[in-house]
This record gives sequence, structure tokens and C-alpha cells, in this order.
Amino acid sequence: MRRRHKKGEDDSDIDMTPMLDIVFIMLIFFIVTATFLSEKGIDLTPPPPPPDSDITPPSKPAIVVYVDARNQCSVDGNSTECDRVTLVVEGTLGEKPGANIILRVSELAQHGNLVYLKDSFDQKGLSSKIEIIPAG
Repeated sequence: MRRRHKKGEDDSDIDMTPMLDIVFIMLIFFIVTATFLSEKGIDLTPPPPPPDSDITPPSKPAIVVYVDARNQCSVDGNSTECDRVTLVVEGTLGEKPGANIILRVSELAQHGNLVYLKDSFDQKGLSSKIEIIPAG
């Protein structure tokens, strides 16, 4: 008996081998031509140890401006009027060039004195550090 094939029925199989060959060739091409980023690492070498020297650098002199709880001002222990503190500090800077200015203010003093002194130092170009002294 003979089998009859009806029109429209195809029993054809597609050979996938050439397509797989092309995919592998493309994969190899892209791997070979890809550029990878070179990431920079962190330098973990420790800094050299400090030199064995007992010589300490000379510390800068300080000019201490103090405002007490009664709003009285003094510069380096010498009592002065609060509105003349900047002039006295400038005169003291002539004797102690490059000195640090420390503005010590009692916690009970009026805040206006602190603001006035700090602003007057800033206007003259004098850098100062503020230290609030607690009451007690």
C-alpha cells in the first residue's frame, strides 16, 4: 500500500547546527573585542613614621579677652572698657605678633557683648576663637 501525502503537510526538520555555529562565533567575537574598565585601587601604604625628635614646635602666644558675669571686660588680665577692647588687642598684637585671640565669655554675660566683640574682631580682620565659661 502506498501512502498518499496530502498537500500542505510538510515533515521537514530545520537543521539548527549552522545557527548555533553563528551564535558561538558571534559570542567569541564580542568577548575578544570587548574592552574592560581598569579600576583604580586605594593606595594602602601607610605614611612614614614621624621623625624621632624631641623638639616641639613653639606654640603661638595667646591674647585672652575675658567678659565676666558682670559684663566687665579684660585683656590679658588688665581691666578695660568693652568698647576699647579691639584697640587694646591691636596694641597687644604689636608686642605679640601672630598671637591667637581667645574670647572667653561667662555664660551669665550679656550675649550682646559677645556679638559686639566678635564682630569688631572680624571687621579688623582678626581671627578669634570663642570659649563659653559655664556659671558656677
